[in-house]
Amino acid sequence: MSNSDREESPAPPAIDAILALVSAEQYAEAAKLIHALTERFPSYAFGWTMLGAVCERMGQGASALAHMQKAASLSPDNPDVHSNLGNQLQRLGRPEEAEACLLRALQIKPDHAEAHNILGIVYLSTGRHSQAETRFLRALQISPDYVEAYNNLGVTLKDLNRLDEAEACCRRALRDRPDFVEAHGNLGMILMRAGRLNEAESSFRRALQLKPDHAGVHAALGKLLRELGRLDEAVASYRRAQEIDPDRTEARYDLCNALLELGRLDDAVANYRRILASRPDYAEAHNNLGIALKKLGRLDEAEASCRQAISIKPDYADAHSNLGGILKDAGRLDEAMACDRRAIELDPGNAAIHSNFLYTLSFHPDFDERAILAEMELFAAAHLRAIPPLKPAAARRHKSGRRMRIGYVSPDFRNHCQSFFTLPLLSHHDRTKYEIHCYAHLPRPDLISARLAEHADVWHATHLKSDEQLAAQISGDGIDILVDLAMHMANGRPLLFARKPAPVQLAWLAYPGTTGNPAMDYRITDPWLDPPEFGDDRYTEASLRLPDSFWCYDPLISGLQPNPLPAASAGHLTFGCLNNFCKITDATLDRWGPVMTRLPSSRLILLSASGRHRQRVLDRLAQFDIAAERIEFVGFQPRWQYLQTYRRIDICLDTLPYNGHTTSLDAYWMGVPVVSRVGASVVGRAGWSQLNNLGLAELAAFDDASFIDIAVGLASDWSRLQHLRMTLRSRLEASPLMDGKRFAAAFESLYRQIG
Repeated sequence: MSNSDREESPAPPAIDAILALVSAEQYAEAAKLIHALTERFPSYAFGWTMLGAVCERMGQGASALAHMQKAASLSPDNPDVHSNLGNQLQRLGRPEEAEACLLRALQIKPDHAEAHNILGIVYLSTGRHSQAETRFLRALQISPDYVEAYNNLGVTLKDLNRLDEAEACCRRALRDRPDFVEAHGNLGMILMRAGRLNEAESSFRRALQLKPDHAGVHAALGKLLRELGRLDEAVASYRRAQEIDPDRTEARYDLCNALLELGRLDDAVANYRRILASRPDYAEAHNNLGIALKKLGRLDEAEASCRQAISIKPDYADAHSNLGGILKDAGRLDEAMACDRRAIELDPGNAAIHSNFLYTLSFHPDFDERAILAEMELFAAAHLRAIPPLKPAAARRHKSGRRMRIGYVSPDFRNHCQSFFTLPLLSHHDRTKYEIHCYAHLPRPDLISARLAEHADVWHATHLKSDEQLAAQISGDGIDILVDLAMHMANGRPLLFARKPAPVQLAWLAYPGTTGNPAMDYRITDPWLDPPEFGDDRYTEASLRLPDSFWCYDPLISGLQPNPLPAASAGHLTFGCLNNFCKITDATLDRWGPVMTRLPSSRLILLSASGRHRQRVLDRLAQFDIAAERIEFVGFQPRWQYLQTYRRIDICLDTLPYNGHTTSLDAYWMGVPVVSRVGASVVGRAGWSQLNNLGLAELAAFDDASFIDIAVGLASDWSRLQHLRMTLRSRLEASPLMDGKRFAAAFESLYRQIG
């Protein structure tokens, strides 16, 4: 056979055999045949293109690119070859080179639908959404049944938040190809963005029926399940995504976050560290690792993680805010507030970050109530005043002839200290006159949630609703009085109350103070926290005084009794303070130091996370010649063990400017008296209020010298201490502080006045 008679391209049956193997996903066998083919026909461009495609499917991206480049050199005027090469460059994350190849293909053949579609993908990957939309529309103009282009256009429109159009595009793709896995997955993402979560789950599940090993869909389903609060299922989905694609960092990060929300903190920390071992520059992982470590009480490590996040990403507002929270817990309030202010500066529209700052102010000794009010007004100007109310409140006042509808809004209808106070109120409401609605921001209800729900006429799960959606629901529910139980604490919803969904709104429980919210009408207090002669010029709300106490307490535990006086067996007096460590200011330690100096055998037990912040206490008390061996720190414990710590304490010493609130009631329930220092701010008069309700006002001091004398005098009278040990619980139970019926009646009397 002469050279002129040699074949320049393979016979069709040879190509068909290769395509059959590719269709059957037998890529290794197909590659062998193509290699043989390119050796026989080295100038056959399509052979090199096929070899590149097979190498790509075998995960050999670099080889695939080399083969496609060979094809382009052999066939420089073939638009298909340039389109395929552009597609491969796009897959390898080389968008500029991909764009050049695709534009070359379109220069040769302007109506090349596939090149338009791939170029749209390039534009989409580089954030050029308008240009991407134009390309996908052009591909569809050329080829009206091009399902891939419909699917890609749907993704683009989702990113542009044109959700109805995006949904229509994906459904159009699925009409022509019902088994199109990517379209089912993308439709799920669109539906999730639209808040249609059940439909989104169906789309993801359908995609996984078609392709059970699709890592991306498992990861997306995990996001959805996490949003639905089904965290255990979310973890399973993320883990499956990781099994399929171990390099999918985003899925592991989402897994970490789900574990964090589940409280599986050690598991979360281990997985964050795995991410950071391969991606040490992942600022978000450093930040969330800091959150997990903080929850574990490892504050020094938590601080280091957040500082690392900030060093990588200096304008990372959440990391600055989280660092502020860590420093607050360590009692480093000046530094904490500086972090908070920086976070607000970086993200001025973030109301949650700003709320964290406002809550911290009450603990700082340099901020009196008027200074706090000034900061609250800045918050209102930044976040609240521009929000219009839903409708004129006066038109929706309570009508006689039906039960008054009371709505309570909280993220803490769960195993949380707030439940010690909400349960006595809710369980004693007169349900013949009051219809109780609880709006619970709870991704994970628990057994306490179930107990609380028994005392509500309607229990609303609200964690999936925006402030705007929830405001519309509350308005539609016809709520007469809406009560904010969180204020500026974690997961509070000031933007909800700014919309004024109820004609009367009031704040209670989170802390006795102000919300600064111009849409909030009243705040609940008592005559000891807010003597009437003090007036309301420190608050934006009008004060409603319960006749006895701001608190009504249920310990939500049984079987743990007060023990005999610990000093009697130990031979020395033990003071204690199990308040949040951020309340232990230098001025507080300067009050405690002289007490312990006058009682040289006394000891002190403090609640504190581990970390170098403990040394501040030792150094401060050392100025009073108090040896470090006299100070004991205990870490955070489950409630039973925490209450047992009071069995080792004879007297609790209170803090200022923020007294103990719940912790003092816990102390009384365990038979431990609290010596309190009455402050100038409302949070510093909690001890005065509780002690008056117990008939023990003599344990409250209005100056430092009196505080020292009262503490030393009580500590020196072991007979009286033993008597208090055995009678304080019954005194507490007989007082207004545990009289739920009296408390609910007092609340209802206020409701009738204002509703």
